[in-house]
Amino acid sequence: MARKEFAHHEAVSALVREDEGGYSAAIAVKALDGMGAPRFHKILEGQKFKTADDADQAAAQQLERLIDIDAEGLLAWTATPFAAKGDAS
Repeated sequence: MARKEFAHHEAVSALVREDEGGYSAAIAVKALDGMGAPRFHKILEGQKFKTADDADQAAAQQLERLIDIDAEGLLAWTATPFAAKGDAS
């Protein structure tokens, strides 16, 4: 799990288990004040991973591109995407 802190939020690499099998990479966002549940944002749309570890590694790699989180908890990215390793598609 990778973590990045911003002005009012923190973001961590995460994953979502899919009903049809496999995992999606995600970024979980939570306010630094500790209030409320984390909000999960699926990333790398259309890519599914065979293992939870592969999905978390892909999310950690993408977390490096995250440059900000706005007041509503939406993610702001750098322009250049990284290719995810371990894609099971």
